[in-house]
Parts: sequence; structure tokens; C-alpha cells
Amino acid sequence: MTETLQEIKREYEGEDNRPLASYSRVLAVYGGAVTVLLAAARLTGRQAPEKIKVMDLMLMGLFTHRLSRTLAKDPVTSPIRAPFTRYEGVSGPAELRERVRGHGLQHAVGELLTCPFCLSQWTATGYAAGTVFFPRLTRLAGATMAAVAISDWLQLAYARLMKKAEG
Repeated sequence: MTETLQEIKREYEGEDNRPLASYSRVLAVYGGAVTVLLAAARLTGRQAPEKIKVMDLMLMGLFTHRLSRTLAKDPVTSPIRAPFTRYEGVSGPAELRERVRGHGLQHAVGELLTCPFCLSQWTATGYAAGTVFFPRLTRLAGATMAAVAISDWLQLAYARLMKKAEG
């Protein structure tokens, strides 16, 4: 079995060194967290909403977008990423560019924490769990992060308009 896994790893990686075993650990943590949440919901008699309204989906999407970007790119959240990354500079308005460092689990976690697309799955899962266990608080958090996302887009649009007006 171990030889088969090593062969799969070699054929997958080619010339690159990818931390497949560490990715598996990260996936196991995610799967374990989902399993615990499902078990907790069952034990406490909580159920997922029967239907998800379009506005709830929009709120969840905006929340997921904004929180994922905040965790992955914001200067204030850089202490969370610092054990896994190296600062390289600014990548955009209020966003940092960081390079993932290390090997194995450190590298795999660094890739997760610096990728807003990768964090979106975790963030959306947390939001979904919140709708089961703490629906009012979750909706408030969703509205807050949605307002921040909308404000970000308005700030960028305003800056673009000002730049255009200046010539």
C-alpha cells in the first residue's frame, strides 16, 4: 500500500515537490470538523434549514467572499499567516503579497491561509454551521461582512472614478 501511494505521489508531482500527505491532513481536519458539526447537530436536535432563500445565499456569498479575503490578504490578519508565510509587499488596496514558506504541513497550511479561494470552502462551511447553531448571530455577522464587501467595491469604484476625473 505504501509503495502504491509513493508511486502515485511521484507520478502526480513530476518535477515539483508537492506536500500531498500534508494536504491529506488538512482535508482530514476539514472532514473531521464537518463530522463533528453534523454529530453535534444531531445530538442537539438541530436541523439545517429546509430551504435556503436567495437573499440568504447572497448574504452567505458576500460573507464568504469578504471573510476569506480578510483572512488571506489583510495586513491586520498577517499574524495568523506569519508562521506559514514571508512578507513580500503590497498586492493591492489594503492587501498584502506573501510567499508561502516551509515544507510539508507548514507549506500546505500556508497555501490554504494565503488563498481566498481555498479559504472560501472553510468559511462557507462555518457560516452554514452558524445558520444551524446560531442563526440570528450568523445572519448579523453575514450582514456585517456583506456591508464591508459592498463598501470595498464602492471604495474601489470611487477611486477609479477620481482617477478618471483627474485625467
